[in-house]
Amino acid sequence: MLIRAAGLICAVRPHGEHGAVVRLLTAEHGLRHGYVRGGRSRRLRPVLMPGNGVAAELRARTDTQLAALTVELLESRAPLHGEPMAAAAIDWATALTAIALPEAQPYPRLYAALGGLLAAIEAAPSARLWAGALARYELLLLAELGFGLDLARCAATGAGADLVYVSPRSGQAVSRAAGEPYAARLLPLPGFLLAGGEADWPALLDGFRLTGFFLARDLLGGAREAVLDARERLLARLRRLAGP
Repeated sequence: MLIRAAGLICAVRPHGEHGAVVRLLTAEHGLRHGYVRGGRSRRLRPVLMPGNGVAAELRARTDTQLAALTVELLESRAPLHGEPMAAAAIDWATALTAIALPEAQPYPRLYAALGGLLAAIEAAPSARLWAGALARYELLLLAELGFGLDLARCAATGAGADLVYVSPRSGQAVSRAAGEPYAARLLPLPGFLLAGGEADWPALLDGFRLTGFFLARDLLGGAREAVLDARERLLARLRRLAGP
């Protein structure tokens, strides 16, 4: 096996005395992992950081063998790991990607979306300007893995307008008129998840509440649940920014 591709570093764990096993997302080859010799060295530690873009080469004699991985830095986001809010967002987005995606299946839309999200975190002066992109990334990941929400029409009436709730049971949108009597049992559907664009803090937190419910229920149960701690740390920071 020989793969040469651009990739986004998603997870790094020590392996042996000096090496590291790295998981990275590529556009054409999906999520891949490989062993980087000397990956814990002073030279490579700044390269092997979640969120960095690299040119990767994976070599293995068989598909079942742990590939040898070499990387060349293309885009460094290492400085962002010194900023608590940006670091928390990168840690969550990359950890979610690393644990949720199956190995070696291409998800080009997710690759592009993750790259765009990381660029937004790097460029935006305020967390409110990239928080919506993160919530939409979570929504896209659910859809790409077969757990997509049906947000096109109301589950009760079939109407396509004024959709403000989601049924936690079916994952289908519900209109304001149909959902008001049951609002306490429904999840809020903020408009930015449908129309894009910026959103205020209450809408952003509603968006994370919605995606978080389905991530926890459908995707991150069992042993994968521990990764949600990274999400909760990020949300705690966002709630403090949002204020009372």
